[in-house]
Amino acid sequence: MRKKIVAGNWKMNKNLQEGVALATELNQVLTAEKPNCKVIICTPFIHLAPVSNIIDHSIIELGAENCADKASGAFTGEVSAEMVKSTGAEYVILGHSERREYYNETPEILKEKVDLALANGLKVIFCIGESLAQREANEQNAVVKAELEGSVFHLSAEAFSNIVIAYEPIWAIGTGKTATSDQAEEIHAYIRSIIAEKYGNDVAENTSILYGGSCKASNAPELFSKKDIDGGLIGGASLKTADFKGIIDAWK
Repeated sequence: MRKKIVAGNWKMNKNLQEGVALATELNQVLTAEKPNCKVIICTPFIHLAPVSNIIDHSIIELGAENCADKASGAFTGEVSAEMVKSTGAEYVILGHSERREYYNETPEILKEKVDLALANGLKVIFCIGESLAQREANEQNAVVKAELEGSVFHLSAEAFSNIVIAYEPIWAIGTGKTATSDQAEEIHAYIRSIIAEKYGNDVAENTSILYGGSCKASNAPELFSKKDIDGGLIGGASLKTADFKGIIDAWK
């Protein structure tokens, strides 16, 4: 059975005290009423170590939002996969459209990051997705296939079992636009089919594919009811406990 997952991506929000307070509140709420899915919170680097000490890792797992494409050395300001792992984090988000667009992260850079994350025992939430122009040109399948081939399809089947895919239509991130549940299911099914082509049906059936892009409590039940949608990578709605829990509860 592939895992059902709700992952929060805090992005560049919350100072340290606010982040600790949010994690504390979330931990209390989910300890009192255990979730029916895997819950992951991905926080800014400075939050990782203190948040790791607060949360019950059997209820909430912890992830970083990025890591460096180098193992160590004279790279001022960078944070390595080994450093992320040492905080108690279990996951790292790689390939987010914001990193690709604003920080010029290429498929080759992301491939390095994926390899270093896995080598250090982190699982990877790997983001793929098309822009509005690409969607309007009906290029979404070619785009997501190229993103997988460029950065993760070099992995062995065993290594690939540590990858969670997050499909994020770039045109729906923070815009309030959401892909319809049928649009989302169609491309999730396509992504699963190309994983099956590469690694076989067993691997494809065990790979969790999350939807990201303006997912909220009101539309999560419909999205999560689809056969190939295994959860969500949540941005803004992960910054308030009630909003985030509303999405988690869509699995109940």
